Parts: sequence; C-alpha cells; structure tokens
Amino acid sequence: MPAKIRKIIVQTDEVRVEMGREVQPPVRKALAMAVIENPCAGRYVENLDELVAIGEELGALLGARCVAALGIAPGQSHSYGKAAIVGEAGELEHAAAILHPKLGAPLRVAVEKGAALVPSSKKIGGLGAAIDVPLGHKDAAYVRSHFDAMEARVADAPRANEIVVAVVVTDSGRPLARIGGLQVSEIKGEDGLR
Repeated sequence: MPAKIRKIIVQTDEVRVEMGREVQPPVRKALAMAVIENPCAGRYVENLDELVAIGEELGALLGARCVAALGIAPGQSHSYGKAAIVGEAGELEHAAAILHPKLGAPLRVAVEKGAALVPSSKKIGGLGAAIDVPLGHKDAAYVRSHFDAMEARVADAPRANEIVVAVVVTDSGRPLARIGGLQVSEIKGEDGLR
C-alpha cells in the first residue's frame, strides 16, 4: 500500500559567506520531508513490512526532490542523510522500519552510487518537533569535510498518528572545511569507507 502523504515540504539552504569569507562555490543543502499517516499508530503490529515498503517509496521520492531542488545531475550530489519523527501514537521501531531496510537503495539511485551508509536519526515527537538529519559523504564515510547535519521541522507535524520522514542531499561539504582527513579527490568509493 502506498504512503498516505498529507504534505511534502522541500527547502534549500545556501551558504555564501562564512566568518566574513566568501564561500565559492556556495555550499548547498536540500531537505525534502513527507508527512505521512502511520498505518501502525495506536497499536502493536508485529510485521512492519508496510512501513518498510513506504520507506522504499519515500527514498525515491524525497531523494529525487532533493536533487531537483539543488538543480544538479544525480552524480553531482556529495552527501546524504535521513531521519524520521514518529508521532506519540507510534513507536521508534516504526521509524526504523521506514529508514533502514529499503529507503537507502532508491535514495542511492537518486544520487547516483552511494557506497557509504546513509547516516540516520529518529525520535518520538509532537507538533513542531525538530530533528537533526546527520550527513556524510555518499561514497566514503571517512571524508571529514562532509560530516554535517541539517535541521528538519514541520510546524504542524507529526500529529499523533503521523510520521515525518526527512532526506537531505548536498552538493558539497561544510563551508571552509579544514580539519584534514580523506579528500573528495582521493575517494575510491568501493567499500563505502574510503
């Protein structure tokens, strides 16, 4: 059964100046969120396959929305992350079912490749709850310049029987990154680490 989506929100964040220094090219992040009905709200459900299928659907939808918002080709994306906020009639395992088994594969298609694990976070929250969507380079986890996050929040969600699902995609790392580590030019992209 497809997700029952109440609303989709897409935002972009573009940093042009940091600490008085011009950031060239600007650092850009795109956040896409879907507010969905939680089909398991208010009751214990042993088999969470319905939520797993919803995760797969949203990985493709939200990943594509992020890439489109940045106005880039999929292969130009650099990092990604995912998160979910479950309304009070749900449980953390509902977020895990959406985020972990199948959301990643279609997100990787949307950003072209994606050898590294997709960083994630989850929580229970009420209307207007915020969550930080953790970010890491899509092809190599050891690229320190891409360790980052973007806050996700919907003013009127999640309602008790809803889940807010968020995906973030970037076209670069942090502004003025300079703490060393593996550089983007050194990525092999084979094992998701280097």
